[in-house]
Amino acid sequence: MTDVRFATHPTEMDRLTPAELRERFVLEELFVPGEVRFTLTHHDRILIGGALPDGGTLDVPVPDEIRAEQLTDRREVGIACLEGSGAVHVGDEVHEVATEDIVYVGKGSGPLRVSGDAVFYLISGPAHEALPTTVARRDEVETVPLGDQEHANVRTIRKYIHQDGVQSCTLAMGITTIEPGSVWNTMPCHTHDRRTEIYLYFGVPEDQRVIHLCGRPDSTRSLVMADKQAVISPAWSVHFGAGTASYRFVWSTAGENLTYTDMDPVDTRDLR
Repeated sequence: MTDVRFATHPTEMDRLTPAELRERFVLEELFVPGEVRFTLTHHDRILIGGALPDGGTLDVPVPDEIRAEQLTDRREVGIACLEGSGAVHVGDEVHEVATEDIVYVGKGSGPLRVSGDAVFYLISGPAHEALPTTVARRDEVETVPLGDQEHANVRTIRKYIHQDGVQSCTLAMGITTIEPGSVWNTMPCHTHDRRTEIYLYFGVPEDQRVIHLCGRPDSTRSLVMADKQAVISPAWSVHFGAGTASYRFVWSTAGENLTYTDMDPVDTRDLR
């Protein structure tokens, strides 16, 4: 059975206990050897999945909650290889991937499978047109350095699926690397009322953690995140954090548009 997370009103978040906050927004056990696991959030109907073929091949199932014959009947999918190497099988096509490559799979593409000694992370949102399956290689996508050492936020953003990159309907996807000696991500922070965002933290050392901040800008909450844990950020919520060591995260959005710069900035002085 698919894990289902229902939408949350902004004022409701203020009243949640730490355990309830995690139950609503944190995905702790996406990656299990020999399994494909999905969580469905009702925020923009995003499916979040993890797959560990463990050297074999796994069929990507179709959750009952989307009422479809194939996952891509009415959806598009982004599949990121977090570690190792393997392959994404789309119908009869086989796409070899390595660490930090991402495969975009368009609507109507047929059954999906993943294979190899790789850790696969999947994001899926509703799609309104069929677009071609495309492999985006880590070293070939748009790369944007940001931040400065003075503010401990030196980071490298790689944009894969976005308005000026791999084409999609509403799904955007990329990877941010926090460089050694820095801790902050996505600062200064923002909200974007037209899209839900999911962060998947990875590359976090086993004995280290990332403190993820969420909630309304004037009423923030904190979540302690470990390696390969994901967090759901509703459109009205800020989403930023700091780690106790260098780390990476996959960012992905789905909703009303693909405009990367469609953000509502939050002045750091206004955070509470």
